[in-house]
Amino acid sequence: MFQSSRKPKSGLGSALNIAELVYHSVVRNVRKQHNNAFAAIAMNMMQTVMFVLAFYIMFSILGMRGAAVRGDFLVYLMSGIFLYLTHVKALGAVAGSEGPASPMMQHAPMNTIIAIASAAMGALYIQVLSLFAILFIYHVAITPISIDQPAAAFGMLLISWFTGCALGLVMLAIKPWFPSFVSIFSTVYQRANMIASGKMFLANSLPGYMLAMFDWNPLFHSIDQARGFAFINYNPRYSDWEYPLWVGLVFLMIGLMGEFYTRRHASLSWNARR
Repeated sequence: MFQSSRKPKSGLGSALNIAELVYHSVVRNVRKQHNNAFAAIAMNMMQTVMFVLAFYIMFSILGMRGAAVRGDFLVYLMSGIFLYLTHVKALGAVAGSEGPASPMMQHAPMNTIIAIASAAMGALYIQVLSLFAILFIYHVAITPISIDQPAAAFGMLLISWFTGCALGLVMLAIKPWFPSFVSIFSTVYQRANMIASGKMFLANSLPGYMLAMFDWNPLFHSIDQARGFAFINYNPRYSDWEYPLWVGLVFLMIGLMGEFYTRRHASLSWNARR
């Protein structure tokens, strides 16, 4: 994986070299969660299933199933839970990736961009594999499902992943300077999005004063738009898929600038302070 490298002679060679490094780093990140990659995926699937069951029981007990869109109720739940988990897992993976003072950075081909890309791709790989596995099992074992625009709904999943990665990059850039703040903020953000993401309700059903409490959140827009693409009976009027995309791009630029600044001031003594 890490060899004393010759410089590639062309742009294509450089791209292939970076792709190989990212691939090996993704494998390392996936296997870091568990020695067996299948076990890591199974654990992630179990977490998703537990989320779905918990919300299903809560909606049934509180009599909130009537507030859902007409269609498969479990698909309604999963459309919110999948995007929420993808977003927060991407944020956590990127924010916790190898920093400039990590021992891994002492290997010549390795750099922080590869570490960040591999953490993001590893999180997406596990979430997408879990998504298709759970939907396949539900479709075959329980009841056939129908998604109105599957490609567009999957695009909303990618936007949720992208915004999580972008915000995670900002957290990674400021983590060496304020490690306690980053840890607390990440925890509070993930817990707050249990409600603020809007996975428990539809934007069209909210009154104006409540809509203003949620429409700042890019994940709220992604989930509402995903339900619009998943269900033929739902047409989101108060959300926009372009908003989370632009927010993600802004955070990405801020994060890249912050990471570049932090990398230039990196010190091995930071590890001793944490």
